[in-house]
Amino acid sequence: MFEHHYKPLKMQPCYKEYPWGGGRLKTEYGKSDAPAITAESWELASHPDGASAVAGGEYTGKTIADLGRADKEGFWGSNCKMEQFPLMVKLIDAAKDLSIQVHPSDGTALLGEQGKAEMWYIVDCEPQAFIYFGFSRRISKEEFMERARDGTICEALNRVPVKKGDVFYILPGTIHTIGAGSVIAEIQQNSNTTFRIYDFQRKDTDGKLRPLHLERAAEVVSYKPIIPQNCRANSNVVFPGFSMSEMFCCDYFQAHRIDVMGEITLRCDGISFHHLLCVEGNGLICADRASWPFARGDSYFLPAALGEYKIQGKCRMLLSRV
Repeated sequence: MFEHHYKPLKMQPCYKEYPWGGGRLKTEYGKSDAPAITAESWELASHPDGASAVAGGEYTGKTIADLGRADKEGFWGSNCKMEQFPLMVKLIDAAKDLSIQVHPSDGTALLGEQGKAEMWYIVDCEPQAFIYFGFSRRISKEEFMERARDGTICEALNRVPVKKGDVFYILPGTIHTIGAGSVIAEIQQNSNTTFRIYDFQRKDTDGKLRPLHLERAAEVVSYKPIIPQNCRANSNVVFPGFSMSEMFCCDYFQAHRIDVMGEITLRCDGISFHHLLCVEGNGLICADRASWPFARGDSYFLPAALGEYKIQGKCRMLLSRV
């Protein structure tokens, strides 16, 4: 236990080295301590597979779980009544195509699994970058299994070009993947449950083909076709010094894009923590007559009981909460 001082907490991410990762998080997004090839930077995570921790000050090394054990309502907020922290935020560097995959919902997850709704924000991408997103036509379970096994599954999917600033909702049951050439911010339920459908015959570090999960995938995937669209903000509030757009709102989390051209005042009202991820520019977070600098790639956890704070500078921030 420790005495509580509510202030912005810079987060130290944990890193994931998957075979499709690249070097951009290390060289372009401030992750100097990351491995040379890093696939994912878990900016806000409290999960058995990885946890982020406070990077400096009196709470150095404390995890989100540690903060919750000390004062759940003060740090997490009154909306977080569950034992497990509800949110995960990642930066993803897809230097190569990710596997074709699907996630369960809370309803289709089995014991020991967790549902996973997620949102993608395209931080940056190469001109030819794309995602696969949902079936382009209705197919049967039998055709799905056959195409997954013979490697033709992509022929039945929507191939969607992407550009910087695009937003996509990846609801549970939607077959999807990220193509090579994108850096993506992913905001999601706190789950690492992924059923791999096809992986381009890639091998792991031991020279073995990475395992697939076709039987479970077939039970949770939605076979209905979808028409992919960029998810547009429901509103765009513009004031002198900043603008704010809602990117996604669901039962599990809310996500906003904030463009600061001077200053914005926000408030943690005790209901939920705020998480801020800087995807462009730099500036200061100011609270209680103190300030904390940030630059592209930096991530801050703001306790629910913090109260009023300001963001100053010229930057684009992704704000998530529950």
